[in-house]
Amino acid sequence: MIQSLSISGLLTLELHALNNEGAEGNTMMTRMVDVIVKDGSTAKKHTVNAISGDMFKHIFVEHLIAEAKTHNLPLCEGCQVFNPNRICYDPAWKAVNEANGWNKDTKDSEILSGVIKACLVDDAAGILITGEVGGKSRSVARKSSIEFGWVVGRPTEVSTESYFHAKYVPEGRGKGSQESSNTGQNIFHRPASSGRYAVVLNLDLYKIGRNDITLQYDLTPEARTARIGAVLRALAATFIKPTGAHRNTQNPHIVDFEGVVSLSRSTLPAPLVSPLNHDFAGEVERIAANLNKLSPTTTPISVQPFTSLSGFVENIATSIGDSKG
Repeated sequence: MIQSLSISGLLTLELHALNNEGAEGNTMMTRMVDVIVKDGSTAKKHTVNAISGDMFKHIFVEHLIAEAKTHNLPLCEGCQVFNPNRICYDPAWKAVNEANGWNKDTKDSEILSGVIKACLVDDAAGILITGEVGGKSRSVARKSSIEFGWVVGRPTEVSTESYFHAKYVPEGRGKGSQESSNTGQNIFHRPASSGRYAVVLNLDLYKIGRNDITLQYDLTPEARTARIGAVLRALAATFIKPTGAHRNTQNPHIVDFEGVVSLSRSTLPAPLVSPLNHDFAGEVERIAANLNKLSPTTTPISVQPFTSLSGFVENIATSIGDSKG
């Protein structure tokens, strides 16, 4: 059975504005980051467009909630309405407290177990559980099973431009903007970025349903299998439809996705190398081969390359089947 999964890939996006930092006057500012990349014998700093891991985690959770609703998997009241506080959303937390009969003497491990059973999203995506139990304030951490890195443009392979826009006003077009009421002929500048973006993420499937304190599973094998399937389907949907800012008029052109999915069926981690390294796929293959040498009787690490978005989805579909074993 698959224990962990990693993705190293190059995602080609054209004309998107999924992640912005705010505005200066009437100009929207896109998110930029600095990366240090080796160029020959020296390392150089490059400033490139990027999409934060927070944004992609948000996209993933949105798809995971949809999967839970479609397949009748448990969701807390907060996640049902996509509240960012999740199970700590007041009505949800009160309901879970009452349902479990918790009091001031309830152990943290019991609280964590109740949260895991109550909600797929809190189980898989993590949550800092805060609030009172029987008059006693608690703070219990649930670690996320999935970790997204920045989706960052490869130097010299990404470009950002700012484009002029104006709000169409059919009557009174000669009138200027009235910012306080958002009326009149508003003029603004919006960025659009295009290029190849390095994607890195880890997914520890063994953590789903496992109590972080007792290190025991609080779900049946059948329940865990159903949740793992939902998580993997949501992961595929994250790259098929990356939701974010300005999609109503700047729906990203998803041109290509290439890279490798590495899988581990042991306690060894699924290897991961950033596509900021131009030989990332070969490095992952070599790391996997050497890790397999450490296990003389089995081959716990496998690497599945993909050269298109359809190939990536095929790999995820295969992983869903393997996770049932």
